[in-house]
Amino acid sequence: MTAQRIDGNALSQKLRADVTFRTTALKARGITPGLAVILVGENPASQVYVRNKVKACEDSGLHSILEKHPASLTEAALLNRIEALNQDTSIHGILVQLPLPEHIDAQKVIEAISPAKDVDGFHIASAGALMTGMPGFWPCTPYGCMKMLESIGYELKGKHAVVIGRSNIVGKPMALMLLQQNATVTICHSATQDLKAITLQADVIVAAVGKRNILTADMVKPGAVVLDVGMNRNEEGKLCGDVDFAGVEQIAGYITPVPGGVGPMTITMLLVNTLEAAERI
Repeated sequence: MTAQRIDGNALSQKLRADVTFRTTALKARGITPGLAVILVGENPASQVYVRNKVKACEDSGLHSILEKHPASLTEAALLNRIEALNQDTSIHGILVQLPLPEHIDAQKVIEAISPAKDVDGFHIASAGALMTGMPGFWPCTPYGCMKMLESIGYELKGKHAVVIGRSNIVGKPMALMLLQQNATVTICHSATQDLKAITLQADVIVAAVGKRNILTADMVKPGAVVLDVGMNRNEEGKLCGDVDFAGVEQIAGYITPVPGGVGPMTITMLLVNTLEAAERI
């Protein structure tokens, strides 16, 4: 048995077409969804990420601004800039690219963003809304994972979902989203004993720790759905995930490739969140 691949590029294109359609409708009412992206410092990976985010906005008809600041920018100056964007009615979403320089408190910066413009879904108010099942912005990567499960018509009710990773960006919100769909959820992490015994029980596995081959074929039960959130490099420098793709593909029922899986969905859900922020006005 060879797993069916969940094509993140194809699903992203479909969702972005809907974003473009809804953006056009908003523009007819005189509203252009706007996203502000702030980059502090010269992190090469961050530069690529923000460039892709801005381009995605432009391709879908959204208004975007990219602010680049030197690594020497003070925390106070950044907080002042965020407050100005909070008051800017042409901006519906604010994204501060992480990581930030060490002298800036990232959590303080995240909390400075208005919850109404927190399209990354990292604000404590957004986390609380997800926790309690209230309307709010979901973090883009786990939100994209949920859309991938939806795209294959997967019924989560009563299924056992295992999330490997407990970060605030992916692991924890992923577990809550799965729980909302009535899955039974187990969260595994670096202190988990006998990870294999747990993953072999799973109907759905989300690997999100940033460690190559954390999930191998002997850890997956036949037919399971495997979502690979990891972004790593192998010995040849090629992009790969947390899952031993070649091996697990022979066991799983569905699997996401890296690249071309969860990655494209993350930026797409950022567009969706920005659009929805504008629609709520």
